[in-house]
Amino acid sequence: MVKISAGSYDLNNWLQGGYDTDVITTFYGGPGCGKTNFCLTAAVSQAKKGNKVIFIDTEGGFSSERVKQLIDSKSVNGSKGDFKNLSFEQILSNIFVLKPTNFKEQQQSFDQLLKHLKEHVSLIIVDGMTMLYRLDFAEARKDISELQQVNSVLTKQMRLLAEIARKNNIPVLVTNQVYQWNNETRMVAGDIMKYWSKCLIELVNDRGVRTAYLRKHRSLPEKLIDFQIQDSGIRKKGWI
Repeated sequence: MVKISAGSYDLNNWLQGGYDTDVITTFYGGPGCGKTNFCLTAAVSQAKKGNKVIFIDTEGGFSSERVKQLIDSKSVNGSKGDFKNLSFEQILSNIFVLKPTNFKEQQQSFDQLLKHLKEHVSLIIVDGMTMLYRLDFAEARKDISELQQVNSVLTKQMRLLAEIARKNNIPVLVTNQVYQWNNETRMVAGDIMKYWSKCLIELVNDRGVRTAYLRKHRSLPEKLIDFQIQDSGIRKKGWI
């Protein structure tokens, strides 16, 4: 099974090689749990190798300063790979960032995906898949037909990502928000997201202690890893 590096030695060990290339991997959790950092760590790892990355940023979480920090940090955290001697500007230029501000613009960003695939893209990231969806969902709750339309658009977007991953062997990383219902943590648009995601990783920040839970995977059992977010990226907790 082909995988790409997660950009972290510890995460690669945990996932037995990294992220599967032909499926959607979804990270979900509350604010400050590390979702964007997981995505940026993987994106920088690919960009440093000269590969192209599409990063759809709906939450304003993409930071060129964080990218530079990940590039400049001297660490054994990154997996071994054919890193090229590229400048910060060259690495940053390998990451195409799209910044939709509403659900309609998010759909327009998805319409551009097929065009960008011609540029030898090795990774697609959508950081947050349901942020803008939630806004339209809230407005449509009083009209069943509008509500169905909003859900239909999200389903089509997830289906497109799944088809791109499967047909082009391109890994897709998606982040998702959560909400509380009867003292239970649930994913936003849970049924849609769970159906199209073949790998689900829940991230939890419990008073500064961050844990990743592998909830769904095609070949690995459920398990967890406590981790830290450092200048160099994602490290297993307890490492210096």
